[in-house]
Amino acid sequence: MEPAVLSCMFLSILVVATVQQGLAAASPPNIRAVNLGGWLVIEGWMTMSLFDKIPENNDLLDGTQIQLKSLKLGKYVSAENSGGGKMVVNRQNPSSWETFKLWRVSSNRFYLRVSNNMFVSALNGGGSTVDSTKDTPKEWETFKVVRNKSLVHIKTFNGRYLQAKDESQLTADYSGEPGWDNNNPAVFIMTVNTALRGEFQLANAYSRAPQQVFDRHRNNFITEGDFQFLASKGINAVRIPVGWWIAYDPNPPKPFVGGSMKALDNAFTWASKHNIKVIIDLHAAPGSQNPEDHSASRDGVSTWRQEENIAQTLEVIDILASKYSSHPALLGIELLNEPNAADVDLDTLKSYYKQGYQRVRSKSPNAYVIMCQRLGSDPMELVNALDPGSTNVVLDVHYYNYFTGEFKGKTIQWHINYINNERKSDIARLKNAKNAPLIFVGEWSNQVDVPGATDDDFTRYGTAQLTVYKDASFGWGFWSFKTFDKNIHWDFKRSVEKGHLRLPSLAMK
Repeated sequence: MEPAVLSCMFLSILVVATVQQGLAAASPPNIRAVNLGGWLVIEGWMTMSLFDKIPENNDLLDGTQIQLKSLKLGKYVSAENSGGGKMVVNRQNPSSWETFKLWRVSSNRFYLRVSNNMFVSALNGGGSTVDSTKDTPKEWETFKVVRNKSLVHIKTFNGRYLQAKDESQLTADYSGEPGWDNNNPAVFIMTVNTALRGEFQLANAYSRAPQQVFDRHRNNFITEGDFQFLASKGINAVRIPVGWWIAYDPNPPKPFVGGSMKALDNAFTWASKHNIKVIIDLHAAPGSQNPEDHSASRDGVSTWRQEENIAQTLEVIDILASKYSSHPALLGIELLNEPNAADVDLDTLKSYYKQGYQRVRSKSPNAYVIMCQRLGSDPMELVNALDPGSTNVVLDVHYYNYFTGEFKGKTIQWHINYINNERKSDIARLKNAKNAPLIFVGEWSNQVDVPGATDDDFTRYGTAQLTVYKDASFGWGFWSFKTFDKNIHWDFKRSVEKGHLRLPSLAMK
């Protein structure tokens, strides 16, 4: 055979082999993951005992919503026109203008934020009249709450008390110590709705030894034994939610408590030992990308879309990518968890995701860059969010048959059918779209609101989810490994032990 022909044949074989190797290297990783929720980003429903031990006023945390009703007048305190003007006491029924969000200054001193996000102040009129005109709270916006069961006195900076002498104006001019009788204008009935129990609330509420509280939690909530358990069940990855303050360990901005980076380092060590990969998930960003406690929101107000918060978020991604990009256990970095469609517009999110991708890629050529869907929007909007040529990009979708009204009052078979039809169709639509990234069902649980559901029902439901979600091109991640909630269906370990999750490919025994 001619040498030129031999060279041509050899080149063809080399090209085919190279292409085949490239395809193999680019093959989806078939991730079977479990989230380590409630560990490095606190979620109160998962770790309620931490909040039960707050020494004083553990129901008056940051973001708690209160309403104040004058005992004498029988009317509610209200910020006229949602804020920016005077405070009155003339509402028969409470709504948004009559609801105040607390910022906790100490165990019994608070700022009161009205619905337009200004703060109640006793400064005007030399401390007598009360309005809601301050953008930034200081001394005259600080109020001490003195409680007698559901009755309260509200003490101002100058030592006098708020009072409702008539409906037209709340004043801050009651001197002396008010009693608790029905005709005293300085007595109010306080209704409390503790809406948020997240990392910010817990860290800001402990007046003593917060470091010990957080160290104890981080050292015990997740351990190396948990990684060993996961590996024994065929789990090959963990998704670890972190908060933005981790980038500034060991001295993060107040009220956050240092030590989460050390815990994440431990997780990487345990993961390597037990052949598990790690996804770092930025669960809580500066300014909070949604109004929930898991974004470390102070009071349910989301300001993440502001330019300075996005810039800081990119800095956090840069720090995390720099630190862990060379670690063999790193699988990927998720740029943001559950941005809320009502608070984050699509163009802003796309721009951030593109910049975040570039930050990660500048540190690692191969780490997966994961983009989470906007809550309340079709995730298809993000399929073409990145420029052509982007590599190892993953779209994270979260599937819960629990939170919205369409899932109420249905049978377990209805839920199983929904998984087999709607969820399966959604995954196929996303992964088969032109230029689609890999698809990751990054959060799902076995929880459904079906009173009287049996163990067999939950096993059938869990099997349906495992069967459908394995078709996602990147894989799936169960929420969560562990909770202290009495309902086991959010808890991977107990669900496995109970037999509700038993797909053979997971080697569950």
